[in-house]
Amino acid sequence: MAWRIIVAALLVGFSQQVALAQYPVKPVRVIVPYSPGGAVDSFARVLTQQLSEHWNQSVVVENRPGASTMIGAEQVAKSPADGYTLLLTAELTLVTLPHLYEKIPYDPLRDFAPITALVSATQALVANPSLPVKTVNDVVTLAKAKPGELTYGSFGIGSTGHLNMEVFQAMTGTRFNHIPYSGAGPAMNDVVGGHVSLMFAALSIVKGSVDAGKLRMIGVGSDRRSSEFPDVPTISESGVPGFEAKSWFGLVAPAGTPPEIIKKINEDVTKVISDPAFARQYLVAQGLVPITGTPEEFASFIQAETKRWGKVVKDANIQLIK
Repeated sequence: MAWRIIVAALLVGFSQQVALAQYPVKPVRVIVPYSPGGAVDSFARVLTQQLSEHWNQSVVVENRPGASTMIGAEQVAKSPADGYTLLLTAELTLVTLPHLYEKIPYDPLRDFAPITALVSATQALVANPSLPVKTVNDVVTLAKAKPGELTYGSFGIGSTGHLNMEVFQAMTGTRFNHIPYSGAGPAMNDVVGGHVSLMFAALSIVKGSVDAGKLRMIGVGSDRRSSEFPDVPTISESGVPGFEAKSWFGLVAPAGTPPEIIKKINEDVTKVISDPAFARQYLVAQGLVPITGTPEEFASFIQAETKRWGKVVKDANIQLIK
Protein backbone atom coordinates (compact mmCIF):
# COMPACT_ATOMS: atom_id res chain seq x y z
CA MET A 1 0.00 0.00 0.00
CA ALA A 2 2.82 2.35 0.90
CA TRP A 3 4.47 1.92 -2.48
CA ARG A 4 1.26 2.98 -4.21
CA ILE A 5 1.22 6.23 -2.22
CA ILE A 6 4.85 6.85 -3.10
CA VAL A 7 4.24 6.15 -6.79
CA ALA A 8 1.17 8.41 -6.79
CA ALA A 9 3.13 11.23 -5.19
CA LEU A 10 5.92 10.81 -7.72
CA LEU A 11 3.44 10.89 -10.59
CA VAL A 12 1.83 14.07 -9.23
CA GLY A 13 5.23 15.70 -8.86
CA PHE A 14 6.23 14.62 -12.36
CA SER A 15 3.03 15.95 -13.90
CA GLN A 16 3.54 19.28 -12.13
CA GLN A 17 7.08 19.54 -13.48
CA VAL A 18 5.83 18.77 -16.99
CA ALA A 19 3.18 21.48 -16.64
CA LEU A 20 5.78 23.98 -15.46
CA ALA A 21 8.14 23.08 -18.30
CA GLN A 22 5.35 23.57 -20.84
CA TYR A 23 3.99 26.81 -19.36
CA PRO A 24 1.88 28.37 -20.70
CA VAL A 25 -0.45 25.68 -21.99
CA LYS A 26 -3.51 27.95 -22.13
CA PRO A 27 -4.25 31.67 -22.59
CA VAL A 28 -2.70 34.05 -20.08
CA ARG A 29 -4.64 37.08 -18.81
CA VAL A 30 -2.79 40.29 -17.99
CA ILE A 31 -4.96 42.57 -15.90
CA VAL A 32 -4.32 46.30 -16.36
CA PRO A 33 -6.14 48.28 -13.63
CA TYR A 34 -6.42 51.39 -15.82
CA SER A 35 -8.65 52.54 -18.65
CA PRO A 36 -7.56 51.85 -22.24
CA GLY A 37 -5.36 54.44 -23.88
CA GLY A 38 -2.99 55.25 -21.04
CA ALA A 39 0.74 54.58 -20.83
CA VAL A 40 0.38 51.38 -18.79
CA ASP A 41 -2.27 50.00 -21.13
CA SER A 42 -0.29 50.89 -24.26
CA PHE A 43 2.86 49.26 -22.95
CA ALA A 44 0.95 46.18 -21.77
CA ARG A 45 -0.47 45.61 -25.25
CA VAL A 46 2.95 45.84 -26.90
CA LEU A 47 4.50 43.48 -24.35
CA THR A 48 1.71 40.91 -24.46
CA GLN A 49 1.85 40.84 -28.26
CA GLN A 50 5.52 39.92 -28.06
CA LEU A 51 4.90 37.31 -25.37
CA SER A 52 2.10 35.77 -27.43
CA GLU A 53 4.53 35.25 -30.29
CA HIS A 54 7.30 34.01 -27.99
CA TRP A 55 5.05 31.53 -26.18
CA ASN A 56 2.90 30.63 -29.18
CA GLN A 57 -0.02 31.17 -26.84
CA SER A 58 -2.64 33.86 -26.47
CA VAL A 59 -1.77 36.58 -23.92
CA VAL A 60 -4.72 38.91 -23.46
CA VAL A 61 -4.91 42.35 -21.83
CA GLU A 62 -8.02 42.94 -19.72
CA ASN A 63 -8.70 46.47 -18.48
CA ARG A 64 -10.20 46.59 -14.99
CA PRO A 65 -10.12 50.27 -13.97
CA GLY A 66 -11.74 51.79 -10.93
CA ALA A 67 -11.21 52.51 -7.23
CA SER A 68 -7.71 53.87 -7.86
CA THR A 69 -6.65 50.54 -9.46
CA MET A 70 -7.88 48.47 -6.51
CA ILE A 71 -10.58 46.66 -8.50
CA GLY A 72 -8.10 45.11 -10.92
CA ALA A 73 -5.49 44.45 -8.24
CA GLU A 74 -7.97 42.69 -5.97
CA GLN A 75 -9.10 40.50 -8.87
CA VAL A 76 -5.54 39.31 -9.44
CA ALA A 77 -4.81 38.89 -5.72
CA LYS A 78 -7.79 36.52 -5.46
CA SER A 79 -7.07 34.61 -8.69
CA PRO A 80 -5.59 31.10 -8.76
CA ALA A 81 -1.84 31.13 -8.20
CA ASP A 82 -1.05 29.26 -11.40
CA GLY A 83 0.59 31.93 -13.56
CA TYR A 84 -2.39 32.45 -15.85
CA THR A 85 -3.60 35.71 -14.31
CA LEU A 86 -1.01 38.48 -13.96
CA LEU A 87 -1.13 42.14 -12.97
CA LEU A 88 0.72 44.79 -14.97
CA THR A 89 0.49 48.10 -13.20
CA ALA A 90 2.24 51.30 -12.22
CA GLU A 91 3.61 52.11 -8.77
CA LEU A 92 0.27 53.43 -7.46
CA THR A 93 -1.12 49.93 -6.94
CA LEU A 94 1.88 48.49 -5.17
CA VAL A 95 3.52 51.30 -3.20
CA THR A 96 1.33 54.37 -2.68
CA LEU A 97 -2.21 53.17 -1.98
CA PRO A 98 -1.31 51.85 1.51
CA HIS A 99 -0.37 55.43 2.41
CA LEU A 100 -3.62 56.86 1.04
CA TYR A 101 -6.31 54.50 2.31
CA GLU A 102 -6.99 53.28 5.82
CA LYS A 103 -7.87 49.92 4.32
CA ILE A 104 -7.39 48.35 0.89
CA PRO A 105 -8.73 44.96 -0.25
CA TYR A 106 -5.28 43.39 -0.64
CA ASP A 107 -1.83 43.53 0.90
CA PRO A 108 0.72 44.65 -1.75
CA LEU A 109 3.57 42.79 -0.05
CA ARG A 110 1.72 39.66 1.08
CA ASP A 111 -0.80 39.00 -1.70
CA PHE A 112 1.46 39.28 -4.75
CA ALA A 113 4.55 37.48 -6.01
CA PRO A 114 6.88 40.02 -7.67
CA ILE A 115 8.00 39.00 -11.15
CA THR A 116 9.96 41.97 -12.45
CA ALA A 117 10.06 45.72 -12.75
CA LEU A 118 9.55 46.56 -16.41
CA VAL A 119 10.27 50.12 -17.51
CA SER A 120 10.45 53.63 -16.14
CA ALA A 121 8.60 56.38 -17.98
CA THR A 122 9.51 60.04 -18.18
CA GLN A 123 6.56 62.32 -17.57
CA ALA A 124 6.01 65.71 -19.16
CA LEU A 125 4.00 68.70 -17.99
CA VAL A 126 1.48 69.46 -20.74
CA ALA A 127 -1.20 72.12 -21.07
CA ASN A 128 -4.17 72.91 -23.24
CA PRO A 129 -2.93 75.30 -25.98
CA SER A 130 -5.56 77.87 -24.96
CA LEU A 131 -3.87 78.31 -21.58
CA PRO A 132 -1.62 81.41 -21.83
CA VAL A 133 1.57 79.60 -20.82
CA LYS A 134 4.58 78.41 -22.78
CA THR A 135 7.22 77.89 -20.09
CA VAL A 136 7.46 76.56 -16.57
CA ASN A 137 7.91 80.12 -15.34
CA ASP A 138 4.67 81.09 -17.10
CA VAL A 139 2.84 78.28 -15.30
CA VAL A 140 4.26 79.29 -11.92
CA THR A 141 3.43 82.97 -12.48
CA LEU A 142 -0.14 82.25 -13.58
CA ALA A 143 -0.71 79.78 -10.73
CA LYS A 144 0.50 82.31 -8.15
CA ALA A 145 -1.77 84.94 -9.63
CA LYS A 146 -4.74 82.56 -9.45
CA PRO A 147 -4.05 80.24 -6.48
CA GLY A 148 -6.24 77.14 -6.58
CA GLU A 149 -8.01 78.17 -9.78
CA LEU A 150 -5.94 76.30 -12.36
CA THR A 151 -6.93 72.65 -12.65
CA TYR A 152 -4.77 69.65 -13.33
CA GLY A 153 -5.80 66.12 -14.20
CA SER A 154 -4.25 62.89 -12.99
CA PHE A 155 -4.83 59.19 -13.53
CA GLY A 156 -6.00 58.62 -9.96
CA ILE A 157 -5.49 59.80 -6.41
CA GLY A 158 -1.95 58.86 -5.41
CA SER A 159 -0.82 58.21 -8.98
CA THR A 160 2.51 59.65 -10.03
CA GLY A 161 0.64 62.20 -12.11
CA HIS A 162 -0.91 63.38 -8.85
CA LEU A 163 2.13 63.07 -6.59
CA ASN A 164 4.52 64.64 -9.10
CA MET A 165 2.28 67.69 -9.22
CA GLU A 166 2.23 67.76 -5.41
CA VAL A 167 6.04 67.85 -5.46
CA PHE A 168 5.94 70.54 -8.17
CA GLN A 169 3.62 72.66 -6.04
CA ALA A 170 5.82 72.26 -2.99
CA MET A 171 8.97 73.21 -4.92
CA THR A 172 7.40 76.23 -6.66
CA GLY A 173 5.07 77.55 -3.96
CA THR A 174 2.00 77.14 -6.15
CA ARG A 175 -1.43 75.60 -5.65
CA PHE A 176 -3.62 73.88 -8.25
CA ASN A 177 -7.03 72.19 -8.16
CA HIS A 178 -6.71 68.40 -8.56
CA ILE A 179 -9.16 66.52 -10.83
CA PRO A 180 -8.53 62.74 -10.60
CA TYR A 181 -9.57 60.31 -13.34
CA SER A 182 -9.67 56.53 -13.67
CA GLY A 183 -6.81 56.52 -16.16
CA ALA A 184 -4.35 58.70 -18.06
CA GLY A 185 -6.38 58.46 -21.29
CA PRO A 186 -9.55 60.10 -19.93
CA ALA A 187 -7.49 62.74 -18.10
CA MET A 188 -5.57 63.63 -21.25
CA ASN A 189 -8.78 63.80 -23.29
CA ASP A 190 -10.14 66.44 -20.92
CA VAL A 191 -6.92 68.45 -21.11
CA VAL A 192 -7.14 68.28 -24.91
CA GLY A 193 -10.80 69.30 -24.68
CA GLY A 194 -9.99 72.29 -22.48
CA HIS A 195 -11.94 71.04 -19.47
CA VAL A 196 -8.73 70.74 -17.46
CA SER A 197 -5.70 73.01 -17.76
CA LEU A 198 -2.66 70.82 -17.13
CA MET A 199 -1.37 67.39 -16.27
CA PHE A 200 1.77 65.34 -15.82
CA ALA A 201 1.69 62.30 -18.11
CA ALA A 202 4.11 59.91 -19.79
CA LEU A 203 5.67 61.00 -23.06
CA SER A 204 4.24 57.90 -24.70
CA ILE A 205 0.64 59.04 -24.33
CA VAL A 206 1.01 62.78 -24.96
CA LYS A 207 3.36 62.59 -27.97
CA GLY A 208 0.62 62.22 -30.58
CA SER A 209 -1.45 65.10 -29.21
CA VAL A 210 1.63 67.31 -28.85
CA ASP A 211 2.69 66.57 -32.44
CA ALA A 212 -0.86 67.38 -33.61
CA GLY A 213 -0.89 70.68 -31.75
CA LYS A 214 -3.66 69.57 -29.41
CA LEU A 215 -1.40 69.82 -26.36
CA ARG A 216 1.49 72.12 -25.50
CA MET A 217 4.48 70.53 -23.80
CA ILE A 218 5.81 72.83 -21.09
CA GLY A 219 8.71 70.74 -19.79
CA VAL A 220 9.94 67.18 -19.32
CA GLY A 221 10.58 65.54 -15.96
CA SER A 222 13.80 63.73 -16.88
CA ASP A 223 17.31 64.83 -15.93
CA ARG A 224 18.09 65.56 -19.58
CA ARG A 225 16.07 66.63 -22.60
CA SER A 226 14.14 64.04 -24.56
CA SER A 227 15.56 63.01 -27.92
CA GLU A 228 11.99 63.16 -29.26
CA PHE A 229 11.51 66.75 -28.06
CA PRO A 230 14.99 68.29 -27.97
CA ASP A 231 13.61 71.85 -27.96
CA VAL A 232 11.56 71.27 -24.81
CA PRO A 233 13.61 72.05 -21.68
CA THR A 234 13.62 69.91 -18.58
CA ILE A 235 11.66 71.27 -15.65
CA SER A 236 14.83 71.14 -13.61
CA GLU A 237 16.64 73.51 -15.98
CA SER A 238 13.55 75.75 -16.14
CA GLY A 239 13.84 77.11 -12.64
CA VAL A 240 12.94 74.07 -10.52
CA PRO A 241 16.38 72.51 -9.97
CA GLY A 242 16.39 68.86 -8.95
CA PHE A 243 12.79 68.23 -10.01
CA GLU A 244 12.04 64.87 -11.64
CA ALA A 245 8.77 63.35 -12.81
CA LYS A 246 8.89 59.69 -13.63
CA SER A 247 6.81 56.59 -13.12
CA TRP A 248 7.48 52.87 -13.43
CA PHE A 249 5.58 49.75 -14.41
CA GLY A 250 5.90 46.30 -12.92
CA LEU A 251 4.54 42.77 -13.29
CA VAL A 252 3.29 40.59 -10.42
CA ALA A 253 1.36 37.34 -9.97
CA PRO A 254 -0.87 36.09 -7.15
CA ALA A 255 1.09 35.04 -4.07
CA GLY A 256 1.85 31.33 -4.06
CA THR A 257 2.51 31.11 -7.79
CA PRO A 258 5.19 28.40 -8.26
CA PRO A 259 8.71 29.88 -8.29
CA GLU A 260 9.47 27.99 -11.50
CA ILE A 261 6.66 29.84 -13.30
CA ILE A 262 7.73 33.19 -11.82
CA LYS A 263 11.27 32.50 -13.02
CA LYS A 264 10.14 31.56 -16.54
CA ILE A 265 7.94 34.64 -16.92
CA ASN A 266 10.74 36.83 -15.59
CA GLU A 267 13.28 35.41 -18.03
CA ASP A 268 10.97 35.59 -21.04
CA VAL A 269 9.77 39.13 -20.28
CA THR A 270 13.38 40.24 -19.78
CA LYS A 271 14.34 38.75 -23.15
CA VAL A 272 11.57 40.72 -24.86
CA ILE A 273 12.38 44.04 -23.22
CA SER A 274 16.14 43.62 -23.63
CA ASP A 275 15.90 42.93 -27.36
CA PRO A 276 17.52 45.88 -29.22
CA ALA A 277 14.90 45.81 -31.97
CA PHE A 278 12.09 45.96 -29.40
CA ALA A 279 13.83 48.84 -27.64
CA ARG A 280 14.24 50.81 -30.86
CA GLN A 281 10.68 50.24 -32.01
CA TYR A 282 8.73 50.53 -28.78
CA LEU A 283 10.79 52.02 -25.97
CA VAL A 284 13.07 54.82 -27.17
CA ALA A 285 10.40 56.81 -28.99
CA GLN A 286 8.07 56.51 -26.00
CA GLY A 287 10.62 57.69 -23.46
CA LEU A 288 10.70 54.31 -21.72
CA VAL A 289 13.81 52.89 -20.06
CA PRO A 290 14.16 49.15 -19.21
CA ILE A 291 14.54 48.45 -15.48
CA THR A 292 14.12 44.67 -15.44
CA GLY A 293 15.78 42.48 -12.82
CA THR A 294 15.22 39.38 -10.72
CA PRO A 295 12.04 38.80 -8.70
CA GLU A 296 14.09 39.33 -5.54
CA GLU A 297 15.40 42.66 -6.81
CA PHE A 298 11.87 43.76 -7.68
CA ALA A 299 10.67 42.84 -4.19
CA SER A 300 13.41 45.01 -2.65
CA PHE A 301 12.61 47.81 -5.10
CA ILE A 302 8.93 47.75 -4.09
CA GLN A 303 9.85 48.07 -0.42
CA ALA A 304 12.19 51.01 -1.10
CA GLU A 305 9.62 52.76 -3.29
CA THR A 306 6.96 52.26 -0.62
CA LYS A 307 9.08 54.26 1.82
CA ARG A 308 9.92 56.96 -0.73
CA TRP A 309 6.38 57.64 -1.88
CA GLY A 310 5.11 57.38 1.68
CA LYS A 311 7.26 60.39 2.53
CA VAL A 312 5.86 62.32 -0.46
CA VAL A 313 2.29 61.59 0.68
CA LYS A 314 3.10 62.67 4.23
CA ASP A 315 4.92 65.84 3.18
CA ALA A 316 2.04 66.79 0.85
CA ASN A 317 -0.40 66.16 3.72
CA ILE A 318 -2.65 64.03 1.51
CA GLN A 319 -5.42 62.82 3.77
CA LEU A 320 -6.18 59.15 4.22
CA ILE A 321 -9.37 57.91 2.57
CA LYS A 322 -11.60 55.68 4.68
